[in-house]
Amino acid sequence: MKRLTKGVLTLFFIMLFSSLALAEEAGEAIDKGDTAWMMVSTAFVMLMTPGLALFYAGMVRKKNVLGTIMHSFFILCLISVQWVLWGYTLAFGPDIGGIIGGLSYLGLVGVGQEPNGTIPHLVFMMFQGTFAIITVALITGAFAERIRFSTFIVFSLLWATIVYDPLCHWVWGGGWIGAMGALDFAGGTVVHISSGISALVAAIVIGKRKGYPDEAMPPHNLPMTVLGTALLWFGWFGFNAGSALAADGIAATAFVATNTATAAAALGWVFTEWVQRGKPTVLGAASGAVAGLVAITPAAGFVGPISSIVIGVGAGILCYMAVSLVKPLLGYDDSLDVFGIHGVGGTWGAIATGLFASVGAEGLFFGNPAQMVPQIVGVIATWILAGGATFVILKVLDGVMGLRVSEEEEVTGLDISQHGESGYSW
Repeated sequence: MKRLTKGVLTLFFIMLFSSLALAEEAGEAIDKGDTAWMMVSTAFVMLMTPGLALFYAGMVRKKNVLGTIMHSFFILCLISVQWVLWGYTLAFGPDIGGIIGGLSYLGLVGVGQEPNGTIPHLVFMMFQGTFAIITVALITGAFAERIRFSTFIVFSLLWATIVYDPLCHWVWGGGWIGAMGALDFAGGTVVHISSGISALVAAIVIGKRKGYPDEAMPPHNLPMTVLGTALLWFGWFGFNAGSALAADGIAATAFVATNTATAAAALGWVFTEWVQRGKPTVLGAASGAVAGLVAITPAAGFVGPISSIVIGVGAGILCYMAVSLVKPLLGYDDSLDVFGIHGVGGTWGAIATGLFASVGAEGLFFGNPAQMVPQIVGVIATWILAGGATFVILKVLDGVMGLRVSEEEEVTGLDISQHGESGYSW
């Protein structure tokens, strides 16, 4: 009897401690440190869109400063709602044939405080939503100073749904590009190539600004652009290091790579410009920094500091050449050089990831030449989807609503003609 009693008590305590261990393990599924870091990173990335608004607004003429700021600010509001209603489920819902996410999360049904990795599902959703927001906002630099605001709204909504959400699923949501093994740590294809190629198509379809290129159209407020650059650089730490989805060593790797490549790219752009034009410019330094941020984005968690320098310098030189040599040669009017910086920089970064990856994955220079295949396929697929869909969307909207403001409204400026207000009172 004593043995039986002892056995029952032993079994009871084993079951009790097992239950406590399981409960403790379940409670630790959400890590407080990771959650705190991801909420801060989400706020960092959200700040990038107002930073982009200042970066772009300083480069336009003063009669279009508010119209340009309004593009980014309005997208922050518009895509925030679109992402909650249907964007998130199309990007991260259950995979359908490697092409699109299912509708299980429509209106965020089923998305709550439950773990997604080591963070609440809602935090993961919100972090990814800030990526969708800034991607759409980036395109606006291509058609600044001449697009109708009503058409811009419809274009932004359609582009986010038809281009961004499926592409995000292809790469990060369980789709075919990610399954193929393509490396895109924080959005080289998803964010920068897609927005850059779409910007090029938009600039060509919408046409040149009145007076371009014969009329001088210098930036009206470079200090504003530099402030925007600083906010972008700051926010990009959340963009890249936050993409580790944890407060860990990979986040630290991405953090260092981001700063290093950005600085190197600014130097690369400035010294190239200095050699070619005889003087280094503030606009060149700011543009080079953004080019470095773009190029390191797909590689950030996969490369060390020395590779980051090479990627950054390459981005500064290549993007400078795209803006200063290729753009005048081809004659398109990409107002704020979205293609030259994001399209070219994103393409270089995606390919460079396949060359220099050495942390958690190996690229060509570290013994794995096969990594170049999915990298190149991912780049080509992104070019085709973004370019083709953007062309169709713009052509349809041109027939239905019209893309451009009238010539009189363009001369007056979008601040007055589209919004009835002026950025400056003097």
